[in-house]
Amino acid sequence: MPTHRCLVRHGALIGALVLAGPLHATDWPQFGFDAAHSGSNPAEITLGAANVVQLTPRFPGGATLAATVDSAPVYQAGVATAGGTKNLLFMLATNGRVMAIDATTGSEVWAQPTSGKVPATASPALDPGRQYVYSYGLDGKAHKYRVGDGVETTGGGWPQTITLKTNVEKGASGLTIASNGGTNHLLVVTDGYIGDGGDYQGHLVSIDLASGAQAVFNAMCSDQSVHLATNACAGVRSGIWGRGGATFVASTNRVYIATGNGNFNASSGGMNWGDSVLALAPDGSGSGQGLPLDSYTPTNYQSLDDTDTDLGSTSPAVLPAPPGSTVRNLGLQVGKDAQLRLLDLADLGATGVVFANGFEGSRRAVHTGGELQLLAVPQGGSGMREQPAVWSNQADGTTWVFVGNARGLSGLQLGLDTNHKPMLTARWTQSAATTSPVVANGVLYSAGACAAGTCVIARNPLSGAVLWTSPAIGGVHWQSPIVVDGALYITDQNAKLWKFTLN
Repeated sequence: MPTHRCLVRHGALIGALVLAGPLHATDWPQFGFDAAHSGSNPAEITLGAANVVQLTPRFPGGATLAATVDSAPVYQAGVATAGGTKNLLFMLATNGRVMAIDATTGSEVWAQPTSGKVPATASPALDPGRQYVYSYGLDGKAHKYRVGDGVETTGGGWPQTITLKTNVEKGASGLTIASNGGTNHLLVVTDGYIGDGGDYQGHLVSIDLASGAQAVFNAMCSDQSVHLATNACAGVRSGIWGRGGATFVASTNRVYIATGNGNFNASSGGMNWGDSVLALAPDGSGSGQGLPLDSYTPTNYQSLDDTDTDLGSTSPAVLPAPPGSTVRNLGLQVGKDAQLRLLDLADLGATGVVFANGFEGSRRAVHTGGELQLLAVPQGGSGMREQPAVWSNQADGTTWVFVGNARGLSGLQLGLDTNHKPMLTARWTQSAATTSPVVANGVLYSAGACAAGTCVIARNPLSGAVLWTSPAIGGVHWQSPIVVDGALYITDQNAKLWKFTLN
């Protein structure tokens, strides 16, 4: 978790500090706030249900960016720059321009271009040491820049190769920092371009931030732990599409990726993992012989591939288990088929008895099915491209999941059945189309359709009731808000940055 700073409670001192400048509770270091991409900022203390109605645009008409940003920004407070200490937003534009934006004025502090096939839609990630920001580039590499001036690190493996086939394969999701036991890994995933064409294979690249060493796990031809060249693998089209990218879970010390499209033959001794959730170590390794540590594949995987209803249209979400639950490590996979699949992250159910095969001696069996619950998205619709948000309600200890898509937004509560098995129950739905929602200090925020066109909407997470609606912003695609340090930020398709704060 990011370092919390300046949480001073003494009244007189707080007053003096407020006059001098804002108090900074936390950063927003990667897509969805944390390595699990929960979309929940538990450190927000300024905005809440009692005052959210007072949110006001700080940049009337939106601050103009050098190019359109079709993703979510990340945020770091108190960055030393040539112009003084600033709070900065970092974002990757669709034309490959990496930008540091002054969160107070909306002006560009520094920028670094990358070139190659467009568009770029990934979100950057901030180093745990707060000295660097990492971003995918159109050149198929992950780049490392100093936060204060944008100077790029070269050497020691940087910039790091992510794909050799930039004409058909790209990193479109958020970059993830997995931190555990004093080690930090940068996780970057790949997919294809719109249209699912060409010889691409989704894969995970894990980079040790201390040494610069990297490892690759391919969703197709997983026995080849290298960057695949053109025609190096007969399996194609299995991308890792979720907006959050790879999901890291500290309690299991595993990384989870979800694939969509492509052949699945691992249950018959093959090395292709289409439409599956795969568990790996943070360093990108599996259990050997091209196998992940564990996997989940629905029994209807062939139908999902045939109809282009990708299992992995979102990144796996992580749910805190209710007290008394028979399963302690819960995950949720939302598919393009508009189905919610509740999973046991510690035992996805794929590995079992050892059996002999014809080429590697022996390997563990790979099974299909095994989800804890299968539930339709409450508001209906398909074509999921929004990351769910997960929120722990401190008032009663319950866990909620918020699922958005082009048909609307729904709130589901996690509970237990009569056998103490975890289950989700839909509590409310709203019909306004939405992008990836986020939660901060008991308020649910999302961007999408409103009477004025496209707005940011704040809701009561327990009922879905509207608490506040912003003035109209430009249209949104994969843009989604962040809420941090008493402010809400979002970009739009008109190359604008919007900021909302209290009066």
